[in-house]
Amino acid sequence: MTADADNDPGSFFALPPFNAETALVQLKRALRDQRTLKERGDSFSFEGQDVLTLEAQGDQLLARLAKRPARSPEWDSRVCRNAADVRKLQDELKRRLLQWQDD
Repeated sequence: MTADADNDPGSFFALPPFNAETALVQLKRALRDQRTLKERGDSFSFEGQDVLTLEAQGDQLLARLAKRPARSPEWDSRVCRNAADVRKLQDELKRRLLQWQDD
């Protein structure tokens, strides 16, 4: 071990850098597995209405999530800079899908 490693024990457990392209592929796979959304390129639809768009941009993932399904939805924008942000986006999407299915 080097002297620097001895001084910073947290560096041993450092997370790998966030890769937006990999996160995009994994998120799309997870969304396809839910079977309530239909994939159309970089967007997903619910009952024929676009409700989610995704884009990897540099070291972050940009998402637009519809407040409710509509022909011209009102969008919430999210920026995912790490895996925790992606999980929060998935959780919010699941919550909204349950709400939309109940309506």
